[in-house]
Amino acid sequence: MLPFLLQIHLEEATHESAQLTHKLVKGMENLSQLREEDIEVGATPREVVFQEDKVKLYRFKSPVDQKKTVKTPILMVYALVNRPFMVDLQEDRSLVANLLKLGLDIYLIDWGYPGRGDRWLTLDDYINGYLNNCVDFIRTSHQLDKVNLLGICQGGTFSLCYSSLYPDKVNNLVVMVAPVDFHQPETLLNMRGGCTLGAEAIDVDLMVDALGNIPGDFLNLEFLMLKPQQLGIQEYLDVPDLMDSPEKLLNFLRMEKWIFDSPDQAGETYRQFMKDFYQGNKLIKNQVKIGDRQVNLLNLTMPILNLYAEKDHLVPPASSLALAKYIDTQDYTAKGFPVGHIGMYVSGKVQRDLPPVIADWLRNRD
Repeated sequence: MLPFLLQIHLEEATHESAQLTHKLVKGMENLSQLREEDIEVGATPREVVFQEDKVKLYRFKSPVDQKKTVKTPILMVYALVNRPFMVDLQEDRSLVANLLKLGLDIYLIDWGYPGRGDRWLTLDDYINGYLNNCVDFIRTSHQLDKVNLLGICQGGTFSLCYSSLYPDKVNNLVVMVAPVDFHQPETLLNMRGGCTLGAEAIDVDLMVDALGNIPGDFLNLEFLMLKPQQLGIQEYLDVPDLMDSPEKLLNFLRMEKWIFDSPDQAGETYRQFMKDFYQGNKLIKNQVKIGDRQVNLLNLTMPILNLYAEKDHLVPPASSLALAKYIDTQDYTAKGFPVGHIGMYVSGKVQRDLPPVIADWLRNRD
């Protein structure tokens, strides 16, 4: 006869095994019923209103009878890394949908997928070209001199540069989890980018000269290796616990689809961004040149709302909050949220609190 304690352990193990088997069987049933269109990201209806090369400008459709409470439209500028639809991941986790409900008129730039012929695109092409042309389209369409900008992550850095070069076209500037001071030696991404060792950390010239465009898969691996245990192992060990729930399984698959849908980076743009921003930290030194124009953060005199994630391992709060030291606006607001980088888009609590912060701030300055 087995000892009593050993018998309890066996009973627990048998019970847990039966539960796991049930979840796996139910999970396989759920997976077999899913279709590709069920995992699509970007839930809110939208239409292409302007296109240049591979860049598309979307305008989101407001709910029926939704009145605009902010007259000036807002242009969302996302990073070149990953697709912009993290801001509209699914119906119940959508910054776009929540802002639309609050009466904002929203445009979004989709940078597209650079191909081999795009390797020579520069920051000049993206900022003085595509971004400026999208802004001008909105200005002309609405017969306005200025628009509102919402720059997210690297798109926030782009928006800072753009607003410095074209302050007469920007009414209000909102930046979210945007890197500003890139010399953050205690942050792995910044160290990997060369903020401490420069080219000894990563030889950007060699990479671009050898590869042309920088593969999206390389960048994905770089981000995953910042937290290899959590993002590369534990995340997938937890999958059996959610497979028996169709809703949780879909949430997981949508996130995975977004994470691994990574466009390549135009080689020359990657070269300048890594060397000037990460290695040279030239943004806060007012040494960045976009084409033949100099970026000077002191030109940022418009109202600025700086949103950051307090637990961000990609863009540390110190990097974002440094902005206050280098601008000349008399209307500056900073607000943090107790989540990580991705949590700014998908956290239920943040999606409850963040959209009203943005909408109220813009409404008071419209």
